Amino acid sequence: MAQQAPVKGGGQRGQGIGLMLVRITVGVFLFFQGLSKVSWLIDSGPLSVQLAQWFEQAPQLSRWYLERLLPGTPIFARLVPLGEMMAGLALVLGFWTRLAAGLAFLMVLNFHVAGAAFYRFSYLSDAMGLLVLGALLGLAIGGGRLPLSLRK
Repeated sequence: MAQQAPVKGGGQRGQGIGLMLVRITVGVFLFFQGLSKVSWLIDSGPLSVQLAQWFEQAPQLSRWYLERLLPGTPIFARLVPLGEMMAGLALVLGFWTRLAAGLAFLMVLNFHVAGAAFYRFSYLSDAMGLLVLGALLGLAIGGGRLPLSLRK
């Protein structure tokens, strides 16, 4: 067997540092997304209004999904900001990174399905779209044992 040449640019250490930077920046983003929704803990009205607007314009798949989601709006209005802030903190601190990223991925995916984001061309260029999902999925798959993590 032929011996492989060493990888230039830092190899695994460089990849770990790169993923750590993704972990921290996505964590900060999620934390502040949750913080911007902290009023939902007291009043689920803003989420109800948003879901109703999406329902009016929704294609078939999103409409079906929203029909099942709307009755639980008061519960989701409390879970979303807490989930975003907790997942963000977990990512920033490197605590259960893969689990936090996986759960955050599912939460963001739920919003994208409900809001029919996948059906718009702008989804591909929107920084809150494919970019966030890709970063979270990458961290869920390969985010274990990164530098500066509380739990490896």
